[in-house]
Amino acid sequence: MAGEYSQNEVEKDEARKRYEFKKALERLEEKEGSGTELISLYIPPDKQIYDVTAHLRDEYGQCANIKSKQTRTNVQSAISSILARLKYYKAPPENGMAVFCGAVNIGGDKTDLESIIVEPPEPIRTYSYRCSSSFELETLKDMLDDKFVYGLLVIDRREAHWGFLRGTRIESLGGTHSTVPGKQRKGGQSSIRFERLRLIAIHDFYTKVGERASEAFLAEPNFFDKFKGLLIGGPMPTKEEFAEGDFLHHEIKRRIVGLFDASYTNEFGLKELVDNAQDALRGVDIADEKWEMARFFKELVKDNGAAAYGEDSVRANLEAGAVDTLLLSEKLRKARLTITCGNCGAQEVKTMQIEAGKKFKDLPLGRCPNCQSSLILEKEEDIIDELTALADMSNTRVEIISDDFEEGGMLMSAFGGIAAVLRYPTGL
Repeated sequence: MAGEYSQNEVEKDEARKRYEFKKALERLEEKEGSGTELISLYIPPDKQIYDVTAHLRDEYGQCANIKSKQTRTNVQSAISSILARLKYYKAPPENGMAVFCGAVNIGGDKTDLESIIVEPPEPIRTYSYRCSSSFELETLKDMLDDKFVYGLLVIDRREAHWGFLRGTRIESLGGTHSTVPGKQRKGGQSSIRFERLRLIAIHDFYTKVGERASEAFLAEPNFFDKFKGLLIGGPMPTKEEFAEGDFLHHEIKRRIVGLFDASYTNEFGLKELVDNAQDALRGVDIADEKWEMARFFKELVKDNGAAAYGEDSVRANLEAGAVDTLLLSEKLRKARLTITCGNCGAQEVKTMQIEAGKKFKDLPLGRCPNCQSSLILEKEEDIIDELTALADMSNTRVEIISDDFEEGGMLMSAFGGIAAVLRYPTGL
């Protein structure tokens, strides 16, 4: 049991780290400079810090060649800021570090010098220094790509469709229709000849599907490292005939995970295949997230079910220690603000939507209802971090759900991105 709990803790921490990393990239992507003033610096873990500082001092000297005084000043200020922060590092972190610094536009022809250090979830491979009007994020974005994929193929004798399962996202790659005649033969043909022609057409169709699907799967970069297996769906006996024949490339055929019933063989059939293969996919993100959402919906439809949704209800249940699993949408972008009156000390805590490019400290917060004095933003916390900390106090599991599948999208659109499966019905 202890080992199982430890593994769950690791998976929970990884999910949160992935969310935090993705959120950090979103914030960096919003930032813009007036010219080529924003510095993106990637430092691999084996790079010596003194080599980096020497390079930066050389770049500082090269800035004298920049014609625009404003750009020259801003770039030199950014380099100085990075040098000051690197003094605290004897060596790069385990996976290296990415440093983003520069004069960021904050509106009204004003800029603010910002310096952000990101420790990536994977090792940085190459040292790079770049100045641009935006931060260079492609290296970090590549780390969000799913490391493993499953091939999906649905087939009957009328049509076939194939695609990938990438984490929680189903990606359609293509499909084709057959020219296999129906079971009713035309006049003038013997039943034996008709059946022989029909079998030839079926074989040709299977061959075409196998070649096209194999070509699409093998085109995946790093196929041998990333391709975890192939799921095949369709009616009996078609999927069995196809899987047993020599229609797929041998490297793909030996990776067949299993055969699963599917009534659709178009793009929708890929989703049906994933649903029906959940036992085989246990441990894969989409299967786990679908299972968690299915638990929630099962409780939700009961007359006195152990489910809650919406911030107020879920928060009340968390405070009562009644939540078994907290479900939070990956798309949830809200903050929990603590606002205080600078005069009388009256305090209010409220939740507000996070808007791209805006900071709460720069927004008017109104006046105190008691003494009409100005209000001050005392604390700002991402609502996912805040609710997760509340959940940890009562050993509540936290699942961050993507919106790459229907049920995940419903969590955000229909339930505000916050829901819970309870330990027992509470009525809160």
